[in-house]
Amino acid sequence: MKKVYLGGTCNDSKWRDELMKMLEIAYFNPVVDDWTPDCQAEEIRQREICDYLLYVITPEMTGVYSIAEVVDDSNKYPEKTLLCVMPGYGGLSFTEGQLRSLKAVEKMIKANGAKAFDTLESVAKILNT
Repeated sequence: MKKVYLGGTCNDSKWRDELMKMLEIAYFNPVVDDWTPDCQAEEIRQREICDYLLYVITPEMTGVYSIAEVVDDSNKYPEKTLLCVMPGYGGLSFTEGQLRSLKAVEKMIKANGAKAFDTLESVAKILNT
């Protein structure tokens, strides 16, 4: 069975819960209550073995490491990297400057051969087919 790594915005964001209900394939959710070196090692292992590497970016994001991950993976594994930017998720929104930067990131990862989406439904549809 195919499997997707669920990377991207954390910070108690609910996008993973929503997407997992839509998925007909296996998934790895890296979010845990207590982040340990073992958790980090398992996340790295899962990124290597999963068929898809999904990064969902919402305005709840506070750090930028997920952006670095999706760009890096789009270079290393373009055929299995997916980006989904959801500007109005969680009742929040990105600033105009943040949106311009995210559109530039989206353009970059597409140029690398990866795919980009703007809804969880469109991601689920691709992953389930």
